[in-house]
Amino acid sequence: MSDLLLNTAAGREPLQASFSDAANPLGLDGIEFIEYATTKPQALGQVLEMMGFRPVARHRSREILLYRQGDLNIVVNAHPSDAQGASHGSDVPSISAMALRVRDARAAYHYVLERGAWSVPTHAEVMELNIPAIHGAGGSRIYFVDRYKEFSIYDVDFVPIPTVDQKPPATAGIHFFGIVQYIGPERSNDWIAFYDELFGTEVIPDDQRFGIMPKGTLLRTPALDPSQRFMLQLVEPPVNVYDADEKLQRIGLGVPDVLAAVKALRALGVEFVETEAAHTEQRGAITKTYLGSVVFELVHSERAGG
Repeated sequence: MSDLLLNTAAGREPLQASFSDAANPLGLDGIEFIEYATTKPQALGQVLEMMGFRPVARHRSREILLYRQGDLNIVVNAHPSDAQGASHGSDVPSISAMALRVRDARAAYHYVLERGAWSVPTHAEVMELNIPAIHGAGGSRIYFVDRYKEFSIYDVDFVPIPTVDQKPPATAGIHFFGIVQYIGPERSNDWIAFYDELFGTEVIPDDQRFGIMPKGTLLRTPALDPSQRFMLQLVEPPVNVYDADEKLQRIGLGVPDVLAAVKALRALGVEFVETEAAHTEQRGAITKTYLGSVVFELVHSERAGG
């Protein structure tokens, strides 16, 4: 994962100068895709379609399907070795990777390695891109992508599904808001340092909360386009509950009108949690858990750059 999570600052190698501005050292520009690993891609696909995603392309050589709505991309990886490894033999899907848009993928990759990140070996097949990656929470991967505008990674690695709209519109203005990460007890400071050192994140004060699931520590990433900044929410287990399992737990989706989005998604078959502790309101909503692990959180967000 990273030497940052094992060694103190004094025990690490001297840092080299950043290749870009100090506020955004990687030239981050948002999330390119979130990847789920699963041994049951059809079941996961049905959940994604209820959430408004549509399958638009298949990978050239692996059992991987690309789902999209608006500018959100979700990759469903059912390639046997990837699915079994990421899920640790479990039948439930897991968030196995996130890909970050950066100004220069190679430069970003070397930047984070110089600061203690652990490399993930990648093995591109013929006619595939070699996308650099490092280890993230719970065995997940963090990819760096610099082809996301006129020419994207999907133009190389994926084959469009015939007769399917390659740019299906977003349901109720849905966009990426952030990712919720479960961490071990008393590990917040370690992960804050990890994301700050590598990505230049900032801690959001406790009096600034979003959505209906406010616990944990919020970090905000920089971005070349302010509207592409996203949140990382670090959640430790409750007091007196020892749970060292660290993972990317759920995706946060921003919407300009939570109540309208809930109505639209309910019409597609999505069920939402309605309890005294967590229920739909203008600040946010949370879906029921599907397939034992898949849950989406809606958060009020005008996507004005925050």
